Amino acid sequence: MRKINLKNVVWKEGKYYVAWNLNTAVSSFGDTKKEAMESLQEALALHLEDISLANINKVECLDLVPFSLKYA
Repeated sequence: MRKINLKNVVWKEGKYYVAWNLNTAVSSFGDTKKEAMESLQEALALHLEDISLANINKVECLDLVPFSLKYA
């Protein structure tokens, strides 16, 4: 079994925590950050069963950049 390093983001949305994997765009949620990450781990395991590791996007350097957007 190979080990791969993945980058994830967790944030609170309403009363739940959302966990999103940047490499695969797989996400999940939970009542706590820990639950969200555990749910994400399960979802990723299922997702990765069906794809080749070559199809996983590499995320080298993450930088959160805020900006404002005007819309109608």
